[in-house]
Amino acid sequence: MAYQSLRLEYLQIPPVSRAYTTACVLTTAAVVSSCGATSSFFQQLELITPFQLYFNPELIFKHFQIWRLITNFLFFGPVGFNFLFNMIFLYRYCRMLEEGSFRGRTADFVFMFLFGGFLMTLFGLFVSLVFLGQAFTIMLVYVWSRRNPYVRMNFFGLLNFQAPFLPWVLMGFSLLLGNSIIVDLLGIAVGHIYFFLEDIFPNQPGGIRILKTPSILRTIFDTPDEDPNYNPLPEERPGGFAWGEGQRLGG
Repeated sequence: MAYQSLRLEYLQIPPVSRAYTTACVLTTAAVVSSCGATSSFFQQLELITPFQLYFNPELIFKHFQIWRLITNFLFFGPVGFNFLFNMIFLYRYCRMLEEGSFRGRTADFVFMFLFGGFLMTLFGLFVSLVFLGQAFTIMLVYVWSRRNPYVRMNFFGLLNFQAPFLPWVLMGFSLLLGNSIIVDLLGIAVGHIYFFLEDIFPNQPGGIRILKTPSILRTIFDTPDEDPNYNPLPEERPGGFAWGEGQRLGG
């Protein structure tokens, strides 16, 4: 019974969020397995190590290790507080975007992934970052926060603020933990570029829509019918946890 409940809950997650979150968890689990047991299958064959996943332009473009363009977005470090923190935020805000402003627009959501990943890879050529998954999470949080400006947030029960400040609060939290804020700044920058080109510039006088989802993505991902039994997470409950719970003003 418990297995069936977990399976149904898992299948309720929208496809893009489910695929990306699962890939991140499995990648981390595989690396942990390969580095853990002294006689494990992974370790004996040395199939998966962080050195085979990280972003390295020379290995990508000179040695054609193209998989690094993807795997550097999937590994979030060893299992611990930082990993769990990132996974929770990745799952929650990725899912709420897909079920909220991107509901029924899976192709547009995939295109945002591709556009954000491309920009981060481009910027990654000039900064010393080897894994970009955390920056990608911050990008998702930024886009959600700008599209829900009136949601009030609560962070660990200590701070109350409106949603657009959430990425900056997370950056401050990273600073307190002794982490580099370059990751957060990269995610905020890419998120702002996407939000500006998608939500702001087209609505300005003389503005045009620059970002257009390729028709091939619409053919692959968009379906005309929605499941009538689908029950999305309400966007006015962004956290579900002590540090991310919020409500709309006037509610």
